[in-house]
This record gives sequence, C-alpha cells and structure tokens, in this order.
Amino acid sequence: MTTPPNCTGRRFHLHRAWPLVAAVLLTQGCVSTMPKVGGGTASAGGAAGGATAEGQKKELERCEESLGTMAMEEDQRAPWYAQLRGYQLGSTIPVLRLMIQQTNCFVIVERGGGMNDMMRERQLMRGEEGRAGSNMGGGQMVAADYLMRPSIQFSGNTGGGRGGLAGLLPGALGAVAGSVGVNEASTTLLLVDIRSGVQISAAEGSSKNYDFGLFGSAFTGGLAGGASGYAKTPQGRVITAAFADSFNQMVKTLRNYKAQTVKGGLGTGGRLGVQGGQTPAGKK
Repeated sequence: MTTPPNCTGRRFHLHRAWPLVAAVLLTQGCVSTMPKVGGGTASAGGAAGGATAEGQKKELERCEESLGTMAMEEDQRAPWYAQLRGYQLGSTIPVLRLMIQQTNCFVIVERGGGMNDMMRERQLMRGEEGRAGSNMGGGQMVAADYLMRPSIQFSGNTGGGRGGLAGLLPGALGAVAGSVGVNEASTTLLLVDIRSGVQISAAEGSSKNYDFGLFGSAFTGGLAGGASGYAKTPQGRVITAAFADSFNQMVKTLRNYKAQTVKGGLGTGGRLGVQGGQTPAGKK
C-alpha cells in the first residue's frame, strides 16, 4: 500500500511500519491511501479517442476488438445515487464512459442528457437556418446494441482505528492511528441486450482504501473537506476503483461468452410448466 499523491511519494508497507507511517502523516499532511483493485491501484484517468487511449490505468482489461455499441443509464432515484451527493460526487456515467472507451471493449453512444441537445441541433439544421452542406439528414444515428446499468451496493467508511492500534501507540501517534478509517465500496454492472431485453452479463466489484483523518483538517490544510470529485476524494477514488473491478470481471467472462439457451426457444414459456397453462411445458 502506498502513500497518496499529495505526499512525498515514498512507499510504506503499512502492516510493517504503522508507527513510522503515523509520524510521517503528522508532518506531511497525507489524507488517504490510493484504493486497490485486484492487487493494484486504479481509478479513471487519461483520455480516449476512438480506439486509442492515453494515460489509462494498466489494471484495466482491454479488448482487441469492440463487442458492439452500448448506451449507459443509471437510476438517479436509487438510494445510492442520493448517497453520492453526501460525498460531493455527481453522476457515475462520465467516469464509466471514459474508463470503458479506454478498454476498446464497447463503442459508446450518447443516450443521456446530451441526446436532447443532439436532437435540437439536428432540428435546427433541417430548418431554414441550417447552412447548406451541413449533412444533417436522417438515417445517420447509430443504434445501441447493449444497455449498461451501474449501481452501488455499498459505499461508506467502516470506522476508525486499526485493530486497537490507537490504544497501543503513545500520544500523537495513537491519536493519528485512531483517526484512520477504511473507505469501502461494492459496485455492480449489468449488461442487457437491447433487442431482446435479455441480460447478457452481470459483474460485481469492490475496493477499499485507508483514510487518515489527522485531527480533522488541522494538518491537511482543508484538503479533506474542500476537495471534490471522483479523482480528488477518498470516497470518489474508491468508488471508481470498485467500478473498474466490476468491469474487469465482466470483460473476463465476456471473452468466453456463451449464450444461454432454453429448449423450445427463449420466451416461449420455459421448462417449468403450470397446470392448465397454454405453454408447451404447461400442456404436458
């Protein structure tokens, strides 16, 4: 486990040198450790343009060829979405879109709030105000093959201290150890085939990091309370890392994808018949 970016960059093994870490934190104002995904640190960053990616995290799985087009939608009425506001975080979609395009596994199409702007622009160009040669005619919109729905099952701080370490260390070192909390997150990604409505894949991921309170903001210069966004807060980084873990697990299963089958065909009544039913299984 390593020190966060706003520290000196030195690496510490926390399970070996907790007293030393506590002393360093006091003097250098570290806020939290970087989150772990599958044994390595990861969160969204860099850029993506078409199939080309720059600055992507090495922990992200990558596809040699895309599997299809994909739209994304999150349930903004869900309790977990309201919880994000408590962390000064917004929609998860921008972070996920960057992350997924960097992997080249899916081509992402706009179906969010930007869709309204697209349609307004297309309507404008088709009217008398549109410049000749704008080429905004019909038949150009790309269909989405799949729909991805992200959700957060759990995200929170699981308490301070580390196994009673605060009581074992004297003075200021014990106070620092007592202010250590663990940010944890568990996330799920669902992938649905739009044409049939069949769920193609589901994957869960998790992540955690250590958050050092340091007597509130006395030694952090207000960083803990003032920073916001998925790249700046401990909670944002750990949620992003959990989604990266979810997507990595999904990609691994999709590489060996085999469609589910039902005898008689999907949607024809299934194998579990009901007495007096009209399906093939019910008539048996």
